[in-house]
Amino acid sequence: MFERIYNQVIKERLEEPRKFIQIVTGPRQVGKTTAVIQALKSQKTPYLFFSADEVPVSQREWIAGCWENARMRLRSEKSDSFILVIDEVQKIHGWSEVVKKKWDEDTRLEINLKVLLLGSSRVLLEKGLADSLMGRFETIKMPHWSFGEMRDAFGFTLEQYVYFGAYPAVAELIGDEYRWSEYIRSSIIAATINKDVLADAVVSKPALLRQTFELASAYSGEIVSLTKMIGQLQDAGNTTTLSSYLQLLDESGLVCGLQKFSPEKLRQRASIPKYQVYNNALKSIYCGASFKEARSDYKLWGHLFESAMGCHVVNSAFSFHLQPFYWRDGNNEVDFVLKNGEKVVGIEVKSNFEKYTTGLAYFRERFSPHSAFVVGYEGVPATDFLNSDLRLLFK
Repeated sequence: MFERIYNQVIKERLEEPRKFIQIVTGPRQVGKTTAVIQALKSQKTPYLFFSADEVPVSQREWIAGCWENARMRLRSEKSDSFILVIDEVQKIHGWSEVVKKKWDEDTRLEINLKVLLLGSSRVLLEKGLADSLMGRFETIKMPHWSFGEMRDAFGFTLEQYVYFGAYPAVAELIGDEYRWSEYIRSSIIAATINKDVLADAVVSKPALLRQTFELASAYSGEIVSLTKMIGQLQDAGNTTTLSSYLQLLDESGLVCGLQKFSPEKLRQRASIPKYQVYNNALKSIYCGASFKEARSDYKLWGHLFESAMGCHVVNSAFSFHLQPFYWRDGNNEVDFVLKNGEKVVGIEVKSNFEKYTTGLAYFRERFSPHSAFVVGYEGVPATDFLNSDLRLLFK
């Protein structure tokens, strides 16, 4: 079975002496549970695995019950240590208070119970961690699969990655595009919005949130004002509402709105967003064309190609605490800008024989970036870029 690099990180953390609660976080369908189970099976330490997916949200005592069960097993098996794993823990209201109480009890009583928690709702996990568990945890962030992983695990070509994206569960369904798209719509999009967003956040207009997601995904790789978005949505309210919905969609690992790069933070916040999906499958299902049709449509393929490069940018930003932007000034534009501390990198994407633009040169002259380069035609090959660790751009 294929193992992601994050599997090794999980294994190493579980082998370390008990010091921190380990938190594995990331969007749905990226293999968090699979990675943890693979890591557990490689351990000599006994463990218990629980899932809160079907537990009523008010059942805080369920967590306490899981904990007591693990303590009993630790005592009965006379093991030096034991591992407790709880999946989708963020679904239980007040989960972090229970975890804090039990973890601190174990620390005080010198109970060697290691704890690993998983969750797909970043906003709820982070809220609970900030409220109750400061100083008690480490996070392992699992992003969407990369091109290299999809190639090595499923034999994906670059063109297949650009169109079909990177959901491993349906990689073998791409020969049946209707079946593939139905799974994406029902088991990923609907499940994420219904279970990770609407069930956990105050959303006054659920239909509007879904429409916002669909439009933002369709426009992935493009710069579109919230005002223009309102004109295409029913019962759209105001730009503040759309902005808050985009934030929720971002926190769920679906789609984000990149802000324009500027040394002045106020201008960044006031800028027109550039939409970017985290997985290109989310753009392709709204493009209105099959894989074969998209490949023969020069303009559409250019949008899909740029969005696929953007997926690598935003997933790297999520994993490694980088800041992603775009930049535009008049006719001069740079598709993606990454910031790490005070260092800035500019990335221009060219899918084919596009005419040369002065955007990157103008960006270099104005901001003196640490690095600035083209990906695609007459630049860094797309496969090399998609296989690269973007942290190395700042060395």
